[in-house]
Amino acid sequence: MLDYRLYKGRGSEYIVLLHGIGGNSNIFYKQLKPFLKKYNIVAINMPGHAGSPDIDSYEERISFDLIVKEILHTLDHLSIRKAHFVGISLGSIIVHHLLQTKPERVRSAVLGGAITRLNLFAKSLIKFAWLIREFIPFMWLYRILAWILMPRGNHKGSRRFFIQEAYKMKRKNFLAWYPLAGDVKTTYSKVRENSEDVPKLYISGAEDHMFVRELAEDLQGDESSELVILEHCGHVCNIEKADEFNQLSLEFMDKHEIKQANIS
Repeated sequence: MLDYRLYKGRGSEYIVLLHGIGGNSNIFYKQLKPFLKKYNIVAINMPGHAGSPDIDSYEERISFDLIVKEILHTLDHLSIRKAHFVGISLGSIIVHHLLQTKPERVRSAVLGGAITRLNLFAKSLIKFAWLIREFIPFMWLYRILAWILMPRGNHKGSRRFFIQEAYKMKRKNFLAWYPLAGDVKTTYSKVRENSEDVPKLYISGAEDHMFVRELAEDLQGDESSELVILEHCGHVCNIEKADEFNQLSLEFMDKHEIKQANIS
């Protein structure tokens, strides 16, 4: 089973937190206290991260199907049938795949630094990094990618945190995750039609130069989604603009709790 942390808050509903590649559930350290005022929290560590099983411990090849299956297995173990999901970066990709395959498990979704597809620069960068992977330590590769993704001075704190947490990850697990980048577009391709009844809030930084333009284009016309762009903010918006992120997320989840209660 995946490694997870269960936090009991003041409410009856649950928020499931899903982190990015190379990180772990610690990335949500600025969300715990405010979220727990109204909700319970399950912070899950993805396969190959923190205390979760290594990628090579699975009999099948790592895939988004496998990851979603493992997440749902963890929630079933905790008797959580439906929850709010908050995903950051890679976590948003996992939530997208969940929305395509098991939307009935999602009460609402908050997606920070969301990725719907890769632009030409991102594709080229990922391909180049894969070609040189055998010639440099994987942490050098991770640091380079982190600097490219979060280059500005105001990104320093989130960049440092991501690099610091990535040191806890094994090389084999990082490299096993890496090829999944090519499947990013497929995880979003049917989100709109398969989860039109699930409310979705996208929060991204205006300086998230690798992904925000494509995200805004892909969300046009999607009535089940809202997009908020935070000024002077990069990719990891839940750290860099934590107060704004927390307020927007809680207001969004609270609003849809009220709506669903009225419907029932």
